[in-house]
Amino acid sequence: MGRVTERRRTLRIRDGAVSSRADTLVAEEPLEIRLNGKPLAITMRTPGDDFALAAGFLVSEGVIAEGGEVQSIVYCAGATADGVNTYNVVDVKLAPGVVVPDITLERNVYTTSSCGLCGKASLDAVRTTTRHPVGDTPPVRVTPELLSALPDRLRGAQKVFDRTGGLHAAALFSEEGELLDVREDVGRHNAVDKLVGRALTDGRLPLSRAVLLVSGRASFELAQKAVMAGIPVLAAVSAPSSLAVDLAAESGLTLVGFLRGPSMNVYAGEHRIALGAGVH
Repeated sequence: MGRVTERRRTLRIRDGAVSSRADTLVAEEPLEIRLNGKPLAITMRTPGDDFALAAGFLVSEGVIAEGGEVQSIVYCAGATADGVNTYNVVDVKLAPGVVVPDITLERNVYTTSSCGLCGKASLDAVRTTTRHPVGDTPPVRVTPELLSALPDRLRGAQKVFDRTGGLHAAALFSEEGELLDVREDVGRHNAVDKLVGRALTDGRLPLSRAVLLVSGRASFELAQKAVMAGIPVLAAVSAPSSLAVDLAAESGLTLVGFLRGPSMNVYAGEHRIALGAGVH
């Protein structure tokens, strides 16, 4: 089974001085996700939390919405011609009676670590109707001060990043700012899927009182994943895309970008941001 990090020999050049040493790199390996034995998708990921990743992916695709809809998730033994278990193929078996949307079985998605929409025929194909609509009963309210403290808390929880400098991270926080879970991966969308998949298996969906923080930009796909999991607030340390803002506005998601220290931009759902008196 692949490790989270691997060592590679590198030539170091520093101020004209040349040396050779081993460097720690984040591991990247393909994961094939099968659904009821049929190949569904391949994603490049950092090994670890593979079952959560597969479950979270199926949530974001609208295939499942509750833990009881999954009968089992297993690594496929004999995934190669010589019968070796590579731990890079997982099969998700759905519970009896769970209906599988046809689109998920026909498109055979290939997702790279940097692209989440590869293989989508059109934007309409990803505007999946969530079974966990973003709600406000009672309303989630977060202050700018609480949001500004989250990136440092996320950074402090990134164990593998400290060794490699090459991982994205995603974290779930309570509306009071408590760190609930954090996952790292070479792909930011995989990190979010791992969070959502873990919440599914723990019976915590929908995540209707949570704040999702991602270490990079906020793409359309990440906004979609938040909506599919019922998350009301998505914050990113970098920029959102125009389509992510459109989806947030349409779905009622609060979208915060450029979250850096006390500064941030609120692109949608500003009603959840608790501003001080006199702030307009």
